[in-house]
Amino acid sequence: MVGNAATRPDFWETAAGVAVARFRLAVTVRRWDRGRDAWADAYTSFYTVWTWRSLAANVAGSVSLGEPLVVHGTLRVREREWDRERERERDRPLQGEGGGGEGGAAAPPAPGGDSGGGAHQPRRWVTAEIDAVAVGHDLTRGTSAFRRVSQAKPLLNTPTGATSP
Repeated sequence: MVGNAATRPDFWETAAGVAVARFRLAVTVRRWDRGRDAWADAYTSFYTVWTWRSLAANVAGSVSLGEPLVVHGTLRVREREWDRERERERDRPLQGEGGGGEGGAAAPPAPGGDSGGGAHQPRRWVTAEIDAVAVGHDLTRGTSAFRRVSQAKPLLNTPTGATSP
């Protein structure tokens, strides 16, 4: 996917010490407008991008709000629902995602935020998420400076003042 960072990355570590970063990516479709003889923006889709481990740490240190990005990974589309009576959220994959869910997209909510079935019906929505394996700046829209992150820890207080790899 090619788009812009719609939020700053949120970064945290799990209880097991695994680094996680999450941000939203805005992807706008552009079409050629023959009448104006120019490119025109169509609609914008938003995706939640999930990154893990060293990619998460590097995304947290490199990505800022509004920057143009290229994201490579696996797209997951899921139907989510909130059951008001039970006060819990349920997640199920849509058809074609393995998991054998019921499939199909959720119906749009009725005006007023109700899903159309009254007070006891669960609220449903569809999320699109990307489990990223690579994230980088879109170099068709600017420049970037790469800095390699060393995993080795330098030795401090050596007599020569040099560090060891």
